Formats: sequence, C-alpha cells, structure tokens
Amino acid sequence: MNTVKQRIEAKLQDAFHPAHLAVIDESAQHRGHAGHREGGETHFRVEIRAVQFVGQSRIDRSRAIHRVLAEELAGPVHALAISADIP
Repeated sequence: MNTVKQRIEAKLQDAFHPAHLAVIDESAQHRGHAGHREGGETHFRVEIRAVQFVGQSRIDRSRAIHRVLAEELAGPVHALAISADIP
C-alpha cells in the first residue's frame, strides 16, 4: 500500500511532469493541532515547478493542484501548503 506522500508525488508527477517536485510531510510540526493524527501524513508542503504553470496565476496553479489531489484533500490530508512556480 502506498503512503499518502507517495500518492501525492505520483499524482503530481503524472499531472504536471514537473522540473522539480518536493512533497514534505510536516505533520509532526502540527502535533496537538486540528487534523493531526498519530502516524502523520495529515499536513504537507508541496514545492513544484512545472512548464504547465506558464501563464497561470498563483490561484490558478493552486486550484489545478487541488483538483489533482481532490481525493487526498477530502480524506487523509488536513492541510496542504503549496509553492507552485515555473522552471
């Protein structure tokens, strides 16, 4: 079974073919906060650079990522911080 982090990485790779992708599990930093679960995989930071973002606003980039990760955001992921740019 893939981890949430692995699923996020795979979906973003497939959707955007990024020049750079980092998916960071920041769940431990949110211990005691809303949405935190033991075992982590609830709070993530995504750093992504992809040609597909050319001409898109920051909001459009975030919306595109949210669409790709809709299943994760509806379930195990409580928070997602996004840094999306062009290469």
